[in-house]
Amino acid sequence: MQKRDELYRGKAKTVFLTDEADKLVLYFRNDTSAFDGEKIEQLERKGEVNNKFNHFIMQKLEAAGIKTQVESLVSDTECVVKKLDMIPVECVVRNIAAGSMVRRLGVEEGLVLDPPTFEFFLKNDALHDPMVNDYHITAFGWATQEQIDEMKRLTFAVNDVLKPLFEKGGMLLVDYKLEFGLCNGELILGDEFTPDGCRLWDKETRKKLDKDRFRQGLGSVVESYIEVAKRIGLDL
Repeated sequence: MQKRDELYRGKAKTVFLTDEADKLVLYFRNDTSAFDGEKIEQLERKGEVNNKFNHFIMQKLEAAGIKTQVESLVSDTECVVKKLDMIPVECVVRNIAAGSMVRRLGVEEGLVLDPPTFEFFLKNDALHDPMVNDYHITAFGWATQEQIDEMKRLTFAVNDVLKPLFEKGGMLLVDYKLEFGLCNGELILGDEFTPDGCRLWDKETRKKLDKDRFRQGLGSVVESYIEVAKRIGLDL
């Protein structure tokens, strides 16, 4: 398989076509962004760390019966993935109150949510990813009700797999976002699962080990990602 032309350039990843119509290459760059791209920096090794972290997590999910886009690593910073017709919403599960939930609802950061909450957000940086619901998604034709129900089911299934994995490593999975797409009509987990798209805290100290370190200027961003990986059995 050969990498071809650039298809799409996101905030931290570049997508390339290949000589196989149903396969793409994801290139994880060292770019790190926050606040809908308003803050951008290059962090050494971040692309490599996120590429390998994502592959590791997707393997765990595949082993649990959750189908993912990722097929194989092809370099330190690249992986081969299935080409999906992406649904333009993010699925967010929160186990603990943090981030936008705290700002929107005025609740205390660190409040345990029992049961966990689920939210949809439209993927649109210009609009700052507004929250949407099932009715918006069906009315605008972004997904069917059946697909919505399946996205919810799969997003919570991911929680069932990853929450204990991180807890075993002495961490709390605070929240995370997922994106899904269609491959031959089947709903499949796409995009990535890395500390860029979730919140992880040390279980004892509540030290932040995710992209909030970048957002909040706490430093040691990549070092924290590497620490998370090591705690769950991935040496980088």
